[in-house]
Amino acid sequence: MNYNIRGQHFQVTDALRDYVEKKLSRLDKYFEAPITSDINVTLSVTKGKHAVEVTIPLTGVMLRAEEKSEDMYASIDLVADKLERQIRKHKTKVNRKFRQGSGVRVLFKEEGSAVGVLEEEDDLELVRTKRFALKPMDVEEAILQMNMVGHNFFVFSNVDNKEVSVVYKRSDGKYGLIEQG
Repeated sequence: MNYNIRGQHFQVTDALRDYVEKKLSRLDKYFEAPITSDINVTLSVTKGKHAVEVTIPLTGVMLRAEEKSEDMYASIDLVADKLERQIRKHKTKVNRKFRQGSGVRVLFKEEGSAVGVLEEEDDLELVRTKRFALKPMDVEEAILQMNMVGHNFFVFSNVDNKEVSVVYKRSDGKYGLIEQG
């Protein structure tokens, strides 16, 4: 694996660089062939929070994880764990498609038994379905409605373009809008 480790307003020490490489190298065991693309790692400290963001571009999938904590080493551990969970989930999905005849399994190694696959599938259990009428409203009204119900996203019918849209609260406290393309 090729690592592109950089600090954002933060000096990356050799010890941190070695720790990141050691933690992320444990992901090698999940892949058939070595990863040829660069793994981008950004380390930053903002308002006392140590953040680590990792992006791994692969064929047909982009793995990305971000974690923040009080300690940089803890953030690195958390982001490596999150990536490992993502890979296992994606591997389960790919293997399920392969068993159904799609034939895409060359990316991930085959390991474990059917019991392991069943455990991963349990993570995808749908536990609730909601139905509601979409009231036409503008973006500002949707943000107000979202804040009133205390959610971090809100689905609405956008009065400007007559399409279904989603407003959401970003981690920086600002808002985002998702529209149909």
